[in-house]
Amino acid sequence: MRVFTTVEDLKNHIKNKSEITSEIGFVPTMGALHEGHMSLVYKCLVENSLVVVSIFVNPTQFDNLDDLDKYPRALDSDIELLKKKSKNIIVFAPSAKNLYKGDPKSIHYDFGGLENEMEGKFRVGHFNGVGTVLKLLFEAVNPNRVYLGEKDFQQLQIVKKMVEIEKFPIEVVGCEIYREAHGLAYSSRNERLTKLQRSEAKLIFETLSRVKNEFGTKSVVELNEMVSQVFESHELLKLEYFEIANVENLKTAKHIDISKKYRAFIAVFADKVRLIDNIALN
Repeated sequence: MRVFTTVEDLKNHIKNKSEITSEIGFVPTMGALHEGHMSLVYKCLVENSLVVVSIFVNPTQFDNLDDLDKYPRALDSDIELLKKKSKNIIVFAPSAKNLYKGDPKSIHYDFGGLENEMEGKFRVGHFNGVGTVLKLLFEAVNPNRVYLGEKDFQQLQIVKKMVEIEKFPIEVVGCEIYREAHGLAYSSRNERLTKLQRSEAKLIFETLSRVKNEFGTKSVVELNEMVSQVFESHELLKLEYFEIANVENLKTAKHIDISKKYRAFIAVFADKVRLIDNIALN
């Protein structure tokens, strides 16, 4: 397995490899890899002849510096986990200074309003940071396809828009949410949960599943009230937001149009650990 820490070395290696391969797949991550990441890597391996996995905790997408400092970092164990999947994976783990060519700064993007919904209301500048770092990573890797999980569905839509804006010839592949046995969506942040918090966090997916089951029989207002009631008296989990949104533009739904597709989105705090999830409704 090859591990590169500079854009220059990675580009040179890929250029040489590209002469004997036709398809480059890319899985961008912030490390602390788990089975959710591995499901993306597996799909990438199946569909491409050359696979790159980046491990980079991007400072420009954190609006909370405490969250950035506490974000789990485990490069050595991440590499070992990837080796078990395939020794042919290329790992890219740059420094912020190398990737950004100086101090990390975000580009300001107009994502057509996608950036102002849900996560955008609570994490100022977050999606500019996401768009910027992926632009830099795409320029370094030059992939044919990039694989992203649907757990961050809003981010997935943002990345598709960024690829369109920057005119990258890249296929953005959205991959199904990978869940723990009791339904909690896999996330690197899960490792910061206590055993009790992790057990109780199953309520997030249980609630989303209930919304899905009752979608179409209850109004948006009734579903919002139901979710609020589920969490309002919970001792360990605090609801930050719940929204039912149009899949295309992520606008909050006030009523249901059966000709359109909707997803339910949720963000919950377990003490200081922020957990997000979503589910397709129709």
